[in-house]
Amino acid sequence: MKIIKNEKLIKRNATIGQITSLSSLVILGVGMYISFKYPEELFTLSVVALLVGFILSQVGIYFGNRWGRSPRPDESVDAGLKGLKNTYTLYHYASPVPHLLVGPAGVWLLLTYHQQGKIVYDGKKWKAKGGGFTQAYMRFFGQENMSRPDLDAGSRAEKLKKALKKVMPEEEIPPINAALVFTSDNAEVLADDTPVETLHLKKLKPFIRKAAKDNPLKKEEIDAVNEALQK
Repeated sequence: MKIIKNEKLIKRNATIGQITSLSSLVILGVGMYISFKYPEELFTLSVVALLVGFILSQVGIYFGNRWGRSPRPDESVDAGLKGLKNTYTLYHYASPVPHLLVGPAGVWLLLTYHQQGKIVYDGKKWKAKGGGFTQAYMRFFGQENMSRPDLDAGSRAEKLKKALKKVMPEEEIPPINAALVFTSDNAEVLADDTPVETLHLKKLKPFIRKAAKDNPLKKEEIDAVNEALQK
């Protein structure tokens, strides 16, 4: 499997996460100091400092979860798909969508989630149940909302199709598929009859291989998409 990765973007976003996290701690510390030392004289300033510090902490958590934590989403997907033939190309932050697999199985948007606990689908929304204190904390702080990932998948697919249309005829663009991939070892996917394929990372490679057997994409179609993405 060929992997094309925007290392520059990953490094930049990891740095942003580190800087914003450290900045938030400093500003929150200053806000707390002011609120205790000058509770009346500088009340407004302390509130502003605490608010700014909180916002920066959320930004830091957001960037840290995606680009600072190891394994990162791209690293998890790399490991999960390790062993696929070189007829596959995996793009990380190097296409109009974050994670994209192109090969005999077709064109697949891979939307990654690190939720823990039981992943269920109630007919309208996806939910993570259980997972203990850590999961409850992450649901509130800095974790992606996955209530309607089908809408996210649709908008990302449209974005990719729009980009491809600029460099190749629309009729030559193969169907764009999407899968929700849960990467945490502590996640148990129990979501059936979902409008978007929903599975655990450990089942992704077998799923892709089966898709390639059931409805393979022609080599010339694969080459055309890869050529368009790498222009």
